Amino acid sequence: MEVNKITEEIIGASIDVHRELGPGLLESTYEQCLCYELKLRNIQFLRQYNLPISYKNLKIDCGYRLDLLIEDKVVVELKSVDKLLPLHDTQLLSYLKSGNWNVGLLINFNVPVLKQGIHRKIIN
Repeated sequence: MEVNKITEEIIGASIDVHRELGPGLLESTYEQCLCYELKLRNIQFLRQYNLPISYKNLKIDCGYRLDLLIEDKVVVELKSVDKLLPLHDTQLLSYLKSGNWNVGLLINFNVPVLKQGIHRKIIN
């Protein structure tokens, strides 16, 4: 599946979850429900994907985990916070660089309208 189609499907699934649950719940609740929506759409994903960090050819397992890796192409970082901070964007960019992925979505479910809580990041 093409990356733009994947992100479109992820956003659609996230909107469905947000419409059903609304804001104010734990991140883990949204994660589990989003995984269910992705399964319904036959989208392949890995949940809590372990991401080791490379340092001078040494792989270090520091406990970094991606919330979701979709179709081995799109990193999804979920939040349920009052406000997305620059640190959250930096976290997603670090994950993208560390795993050599180009596209990521940062999704904050703690907003009145989900569109306000979606950041798409692309690196080359």
